[in-house]
Formats: sequence, C-alpha cells, structure tokens
Amino acid sequence: MRIEVLNTGSELLLGAVVNTHLAFLGQQLFGIGLRIDRQSCVPDGPVIGPVMRESFSRCDVLLVTGGLGPTSDDITRELVAGFFDLPLERDEAVFALIKDRVAKFGREINESLARQADVPRGMTMLPNPHGTAPGLYLPARTHQGQATPHIFLLPGPPRELRPMVLQEVLPRLRELRAKAGGAPETMKVFRIVGLGESQVEEMVGPALQAMPDLELGYCARSGEVDVRLIGPAETVARAAAIVRTEPALREHLISETNETIEEIIVNLLRGRGATLSSAESCTGGLLAHRITNVPGASKVFIAGPVTYANSAKVQALGIDPALLEAHTAVSEEVARAMALGVKHTFQTDFSVATTGVAGPEGGTPESPVGTVFIAVAGPGDEIEVKRRQFFVSDRETFKHLASQAAFYLLRRKLLLCAKSD
Repeated sequence: MRIEVLNTGSELLLGAVVNTHLAFLGQQLFGIGLRIDRQSCVPDGPVIGPVMRESFSRCDVLLVTGGLGPTSDDITRELVAGFFDLPLERDEAVFALIKDRVAKFGREINESLARQADVPRGMTMLPNPHGTAPGLYLPARTHQGQATPHIFLLPGPPRELRPMVLQEVLPRLRELRAKAGGAPETMKVFRIVGLGESQVEEMVGPALQAMPDLELGYCARSGEVDVRLIGPAETVARAAAIVRTEPALREHLISETNETIEEIIVNLLRGRGATLSSAESCTGGLLAHRITNVPGASKVFIAGPVTYANSAKVQALGIDPALLEAHTAVSEEVARAMALGVKHTFQTDFSVATTGVAGPEGGTPESPVGTVFIAVAGPGDEIEVKRRQFFVSDRETFKHLASQAAFYLLRRKLLLCAKSD
C-alpha cells in the first residue's frame, strides 16, 4: 500500500510551528507494516486542492492534517467536499458535542464553531474527544473516471491528531493492510556511540550491502550513529547478526531497542540499587537534565550541582583553591577532584564530572576550545579520567558531545563493575 501525507498550515512553512506529524505517523504506520512513501506540506488556502488531487494517482491512502477548524483559513473539509460533489450536512450529534464543549469554557457557540459539525455526505466522522473538529474518512472510490485513495482528514493540533490516529485511523489501516496481503517488512535499529558514521560503515557496510533484499541506512547525530536495517524478517535477522557480532562494535553498541544511553544508565543503576551524582562545569547541567528526563531517575539520581565558576567548585565541592591555581579548571586534576568531591558530598555510589572549554573564546594552547575532561568515580573511589577534543563551532553541540562522551564512560564503568560483582 502506497501512503502519502499532506500537512497543511502556513505556520509550518513559516517555521512558527515544528511539524511533528510526520515522525509520529511514520513510527505508528511502520508498526502495522506500512510505510509513508511521500510527504508534502502546503500553506493554508486553495492550494490544498490541486496538491491533494496530484497525489491521487500515486497513493492508496492519503492522510491530510490540518484545516478542519473554525477559522476562515480552515477549508480542507470544504475543498474535499467540493471536489467529490458531496453536499455538506450538519451532523446534529457532532453539533451537540461542540456546543457542550464550548459551554464548558463559558462561551456560546457561533456559526464559525458550528461549521465544524458539517460533514460531507458519504464521509465517516471520526470522533475527537480532545477538540471541537472531528476527523473525516472517505473510502477509496472512482470519481469522474479516476480512482481515488482512501482519504483521512485529521485535525492539526498534535494533542487531537495523535489520539485520533491511534483510536480511529490505525484500526482501519490494519484492515486495509490485511486485505492488501503480502508479508510486511520488519526493522531493526542499532544505536552506537563513540564512533563516526564512516567508521561504522567501514566495519559492517560491505557485508550488509551484499544482501540484495536489505534496505540499509545510517542516521548520524552528535556522538551517536544508528544503523537501520529494513526488509523481510529473515533477512533482517541475518543482517542483525552481522552487526551484533562485529568485534569492533561490541563496546560501542548500546541498544537494539531504541533506548537512549541515559535510559541505559538509569536502568543499570537501578539494577544494582546504586546511586549517582554529577558535577558539571562546561556541560551546564545537561548531564542532570538528560538523566532526570528518564522515568525512574529519582530512585538513583541524588544531585547534580553546576559548578560553573571556580568559586562554586571550591564552595560546593570542596576543591582546594591551590589545585585550581596550579592546574586551571580545565585539567585532569580538577576533573578528578570534582568527581570525588560530589561523590563524597552526596555519598553516592557513582559520580561523573565534566570541565572544559565550550568556546568560542577561553581556549589556551594547553586546552584549546573544544577540550573537555571527564571523570567517572565508582565504588572504592576508583576513578577514570579522559580528555576529549571536539572540533565544533557552537556551544550547544559541544555540550551534547561532551555529555555523550561522559555517559559513554559512565556506562562502561557500570558494566565493568557489574562484571566484577
């Protein structure tokens, strides 16, 4: 089945709103054995009509988002009704729901709100318990001698669209998928840290590219690479075995289930009943932020002071001012003292510390911009310090790369401790 998505809304093209629909729809559809073949985005207004009609010859299912609301630029419903010569009919049940919802906010219904209850004859109304505009579904048909796809009109706000997709759209697409037949594709994603995209491809690419029915892809992010395998289940299983057993990847392969490295760290800590603290300088709290984004982090994460200034390192972590004077804040010695200081202050089992130069100023010949020292301390105050040098042009990227490197070192420490238990 060929599926297209048409996102409507001038705010998407102006950059005022980030279009999150495609990522959500792609993930949900692949879960039932379907893939999006094409996505288009158009502003509000009449242009929606011709772009929608262009897709009819290319797809079996068209998902249209936006343009179902009460304002004058919400005309998707009317455009579809006009193209198929479907008269609009007021659905009294939908009208009553809209009227009741509006009343709860102390308002009276007006004609702009009421037009959301106008349903083109022959289209199925898709309930929207999270908003006033219902979705609409028109089964595939022949119109003016042309075969048209199954059309789903969905509201624009994600809090309305997502529940509707899960509850109303996916069940219908599962039925269509079953009728279409054929074996669905499967996908496996390996998450790798500490290596570049070209390094990973050099290790496993030749063997994977030799498999003709395998779709191979790489997705590189700061400090991380995904290897994506798509194809028949048997092919994906054979390809996964190649990635899984590559010796050079073993230490860097962190997940086969889309887990983030911070989720893995929290789970490792919870598994051994251990606690963690962090002391951050150059990462500005990003380590603590990422860890506390993981559900269950409160059971393992105790504290994460951001000791940006030298005075804070002295006051919060008990670092000797003479150490800072002798070695500077960006040094192996200070990173070590930060990790031990926060570990002792909050009496945690593990700690991690970062100190570096994010730039664009502040570098020295000994520690140029992009330098970071990372220290990880474990039971018995066993500590490991690594120096990394990143070549980046902005502070945000530097902070993310430094946090990735810190988590990689912490994960390795946790795994080594687990082996020695």
